[in-house]
Amino acid sequence: MNPTRAHLDKQPHEVAEMFDGVARRYDVTNTVLTGGIDHLWRRAVVRAVDAAPGDRVLDIAAGTGTSSEPYADAGVDVVPADFSLGMLAEGRRRRPDLPFTAADAMALPFADGSFDVVTMSFGLRNVADVDAALREFLRVVRPGGRLVVCEFSRPVVPVFSTVYRNYLMRALPQVARRVSSNPDSYVYLAESIRDWPGQRELAAQVRRSGWEQVRWRNLTGGVVAVHHAVAPRPAGPDA
Repeated sequence: MNPTRAHLDKQPHEVAEMFDGVARRYDVTNTVLTGGIDHLWRRAVVRAVDAAPGDRVLDIAAGTGTSSEPYADAGVDVVPADFSLGMLAEGRRRRPDLPFTAADAMALPFADGSFDVVTMSFGLRNVADVDAALREFLRVVRPGGRLVVCEFSRPVVPVFSTVYRNYLMRALPQVARRVSSNPDSYVYLAESIRDWPGQRELAAQVRRSGWEQVRWRNLTGGVVAVHHAVAPRPAGPDA
């Protein structure tokens, strides 16, 4: 079978098959392509989620579970979920103690108000309907619960932005050819990063989906941004 490369119309089956094909070396490849900075980004997300034992966290687009491990190791009830069966299989092989769950971000298989926090790292731009996913995240979190989304964004320094875009579209695919089992998939990933909205645009989209107190924090000069939001609480009887 030829390796799958998804297109920017983001047909779910194409995206899932693409991630199935890179599951085994996905984490290693990401570390190589980012020069190890991905570990710092993931630590920033863990700090932003700020979960404690007793909290229930949905880690959507968890892939092989690398992003879920810090919560589980700290005694947090975390559910790693992904729509790539290949990623889930690799995750179960690595961490059989984690409750890996097949889930589509646009139609989550969880009851209303099931979680204290929903978090998603480097997955939202791969969703075909981002608004639908954001509404689903809101549905499955309790009133007053939180959303933490980590995603590639727009560098805030113009010169750095030019260098970064050149790396994305030229160097990244070349490096991927040396370390990835499906280098063409990283051409799609570079294109999806290039075409993803900036910090303010994503914040506005999160707000339109019903979330409140939306804010973001730039990491690595805006290469990545962590967006925070809070689910509205029901109005009191005197409101």
